[in-house]
Amino acid sequence: MAKVLVVDDEPNIREVVGLYLSRDGHTVVSAADGVEALEVFRRSEPDLVVLDLMLPRINGLEVCRRIQAERRVPLIMLTARGEEEERIVGLSLGADDYVVKPFSPRELAARVAAVLRRVEESGPDSGRKPGQKVLSFEGLRVDPNRREVLVRDEPVTLTAREFDLLYYLASSPGRVYTRDHLMETVWGYAFAAETSTVTVHVRRLREKIEADPTHPRYLQTVWGVGYKFGRA
Repeated sequence: MAKVLVVDDEPNIREVVGLYLSRDGHTVVSAADGVEALEVFRRSEPDLVVLDLMLPRINGLEVCRRIQAERRVPLIMLTARGEEEERIVGLSLGADDYVVKPFSPRELAARVAAVLRRVEESGPDSGRKPGQKVLSFEGLRVDPNRREVLVRDEPVTLTAREFDLLYYLASSPGRVYTRDHLMETVWGYAFAAETSTVTVHVRRLREKIEADPTHPRYLQTVWGVGYKFGRA
């Protein structure tokens, strides 16, 4: 079980989220603004942070940046509808996932569990899983043992979830996956309430590995269905 820091300026959200996470066996600490969030983070050393982007005193994106600069920790953002650019910036700063308000506390608890499980599975003692192999394509190499991606022989930094998504798609070139399937398989949720998460991660991946993200070679959209990995 983990220690989770919940940061939100709405007391009822902190209370409800804390209740659900406590039911799952987690220890919960909380903060109501950006300054308090950094203080509690340094004092309590949580295993995961749930962070609202709209915070008093110091905004959530700056809190995210400072937290990740001090210590790499799994982080889930809470965002309002229409804040897509903020989500993209947050993901680029190291956030692992986001949940759009209003949200189901049960869904958030499931995402916390999924992120913690992914961190454990990709940890230094996890080793290579049976059946995983290095994937090599023209201009792209994906190594699951080192969790390393090379684009035209140059290393590219991916978040844990970006790596998992890329490896899953690249493992079966040409196969088409729906967003619902990717949410359930890569994110590990039993339900896919916010499939735009997949869209944002694909966009971020294209910016990092594609020569021309507007005309992707590897991460291709199949309109009306989902995504596939293309060799050419």
